[in-house]
Amino acid sequence: QVQLVDSGGGLVQPGGSLRLSCATSGFTLDYAAISWYRQAPGKEREKVSCISTRDGSTYYAESVKGRFTISADNAKNMVYLQMNSLKLEDTAVYYCATPRTSNCRDGADFGSWGQGTQVTVSS
Repeated sequence: QVQLVDSGGGLVQPGGSLRLSCATSGFTLDYAAISWYRQAPGKEREKVSCISTRDGSTYYAESVKGRFTISADNAKNMVYLQMNSLKLEDTAVYYCATPRTSNCRDGADFGSWGQGTQVTVSS
């Protein structure tokens, strides 16, 4: 069965960095799309980033472009989100998710999700 376990969240100061990890199992990562979403209280869920391991293409929301970097290690079945220059508005629960396709344009609403990891940016 497809399983995603995300981790790496924590408390950081504005301008700090965190690296989130998503451990995947139950499917072949070298032909997939893995997304990172975030959900903050009072705000709509936002698709932050995505990587298609099929061709290496990536997607970033405008709000994080230039600050976040998504990457995949297919051999280790791992996906990462490096978050730099963190801002207060980045505070949210972050989830990795997959639509079980290799297309980052496909939403993960009907796919598989991690349990979420809390990122708090505070001074």
